[in-house]
Amino acid sequence: MKMKFFVVSSVVVLLSFVFSFSAFAANEEDTASKIALALVSGRAIVAQSQELINDASKGDKGLTPDVFVDKMAADYKTSAGIDLKTIKPDTELHKLLLAFVESSKEVLAEAQEIINKEGMAFKGFIPAVYGKKVGDKFTQKTGLRLKQTSDKYRNAANKPDEFEAKAIAKFMESGYTKGKGYGEFVDMGGKKVYRYVQPLYIGKACLKCHGDPKGEKDIAGREKEGYKEGDVRGGISVIVPVK
Repeated sequence: MKMKFFVVSSVVVLLSFVFSFSAFAANEEDTASKIALALVSGRAIVAQSQELINDASKGDKGLTPDVFVDKMAADYKTSAGIDLKTIKPDTELHKLLLAFVESSKEVLAEAQEIINKEGMAFKGFIPAVYGKKVGDKFTQKTGLRLKQTSDKYRNAANKPDEFEAKAIAKFMESGYTKGKGYGEFVDMGGKKVYRYVQPLYIGKACLKCHGDPKGEKDIAGREKEGYKEGDVRGGISVIVPVK
């Protein structure tokens, strides 16, 4: 049965989509967290692959969509306990995760020309670019809003709304459990939804562009924020309709 869901950007926008669900996942929090963790894993693989991607001496990097998904699936299995390589579209969550995998493959396929460009160092294919493109594709396929956000955003599309800003602030509170997401059932435009934000942290691979010295230009020409390893970078925001 085809159903209508809605996507929220700066305002609530109702839309119809063709992704068919017989019933939505029973646990909205679990669904939201599993989707958010998938994007965390994908971003992590892009971050870990930056040296390879930006190697001007190599043409074909071998980072094909299938190779990328293999790496992402291994990371995701560790964090979420689900094997993206073997799941079938037998549950609503699995259908969503397969849509995420498809979105990731599409983004990597579209980036192959730039990734494999010999003689060019910085390619601009970074975690934030991957995250924005995958989030947009996933939203188009499923109607569930998937967005990366930060209180120190570089792209205006990643600017946090009030709920996301509140979640990020909580992640930075002393004593907040590291890795724990924040979610609430809220009303948006007369519709009940579950809003969830999964924290993103600065890893070693992030420091080259986001670490010290603060204010220095990174490889992309942006000013470094002066983060330390383990600092909260922002979060992955998911909006799940409630049946």
